[in-house]
Amino acid sequence: MKRFRLIVAMMLVISLFAGCSAQEGVKPKKRIKIGIMLSDVGLGDQSFSDSAFRGLMKARDELGIIFDYRELQDTKTYEQGLKELVEEGNDIVIGLGFMVQQDLEKVAKRYPKQKFILIDSVSSLKNVTSITFKEDEGSFLAGIVAAMTTKTNNIGFIGGADVPLIRKFAVGFEKGVHALKPAATVEMVYAGDFGNDKLGANIAKGMFAKGCDVVYTAAGFTGVGALKEAEAHGVYAIGVDSDQYFYAEKAVVTSMVKNVDVALFTVLKQYAEKGKLESGTVQLGLKENGVGLAPIRVVPWSEPQQKLVEQWKEKIENGEVTTNE
Repeated sequence: MKRFRLIVAMMLVISLFAGCSAQEGVKPKKRIKIGIMLSDVGLGDQSFSDSAFRGLMKARDELGIIFDYRELQDTKTYEQGLKELVEEGNDIVIGLGFMVQQDLEKVAKRYPKQKFILIDSVSSLKNVTSITFKEDEGSFLAGIVAAMTTKTNNIGFIGGADVPLIRKFAVGFEKGVHALKPAATVEMVYAGDFGNDKLGANIAKGMFAKGCDVVYTAAGFTGVGALKEAEAHGVYAIGVDSDQYFYAEKAVVTSMVKNVDVALFTVLKQYAEKGKLESGTVQLGLKENGVGLAPIRVVPWSEPQQKLVEQWKEKIENGEVTTNE
């Protein structure tokens, strides 16, 4: 019996050392490091930057990545922030927003072996993966909702800048409005600023004075001012990029959601699993859950109305409807 116990003890000791030896020989898997240069307003915009940040937090929690970020208010230029993120040793460096493109391409040329992701614009550089969205598709549905909400047939659109990207929002929205109400008027104003809520409020105030009773904003923090002004005037508004209902809970009917968080998480998940980024451009629309509408609130909303929105969504996904120019 004693001999048996001795043999068992010896086996346990041997297995213990063998286990330690095996553990010492296994190298821990390297964690993926991601760096992101946020858009101009940065965190707290309840829009583009916040959505991207949610995607990165999800990737951190579910994929085990590590991430860092830079804001324009700290780095002064996009180029400086991107350069810092590269030199920090990040596996992938992300530039958020079309305004980052020029500086990102400068840095990408300087570091040709570094992997970059550009969100909301298209680069031809080989080390840059571009992620874009079909904003016109989501905006078309926002136009359908606006057409069913308006009583005056006078609807407004406020864009942050008169550039091709923001015109996609405007065109899709106008087409959606006119699909249901061809006689409705859509007044379009481009603010020339994405970070000025007072400017947005003043533009919206001018629209409301002319009888506008629904305004759609694609203008970042400038648009937030318009949403709050709509609430102050007792009229309706449609937010953008993320669900902006909580900015003006008596006014925001819905928001055209651009799922930057979904897009980022999807691309990073593929990278974590395969060890490489998709090359070229990844474009996401309604079918890919890249864009869509936040829940309808504030206004009475019937089942037939919701079915109508879904029918238009299906038409867009099936290619029966043109939502762009």
